[in-house]
Amino acid sequence: MSESDADRRNDQYGWIDSLAPDLLRASRELVESGEAYRVSDESVAQILTAAIRLYVAKSDGEERTFPPIAGERDSEMTPTELLSAVSEMLRALHLGPVELALWYRRRPDEDSYYPGAKS
Repeated sequence: MSESDADRRNDQYGWIDSLAPDLLRASRELVESGEAYRVSDESVAQILTAAIRLYVAKSDGEERTFPPIAGERDSEMTPTELLSAVSEMLRALHLGPVELALWYRRRPDEDSYYPGAKS
């Protein structure tokens, strides 16, 4: 066990790291079996809110990005699932595609919008 693993075990929020894979697996199983109804709307909203809050805090606070979706390409989430969720999140805060376009930004690790261009 590495020192960072030991630190996580003693961290009051270390349980998040240990339970995240179980949550991902359970969500996959519930969707595949058509039993997503077994999780309340409120719980899904709380999980989504927490995940978004943590992602933004880590990416902005650490001035870096990391893949926000588990798996490779659409192995864990389809484009339809993603866009449906994004549309509803925008709607929940009374925002639309125009606001999304205004806030859309380059990743901190991208040098330019154009491949091969020098900054």
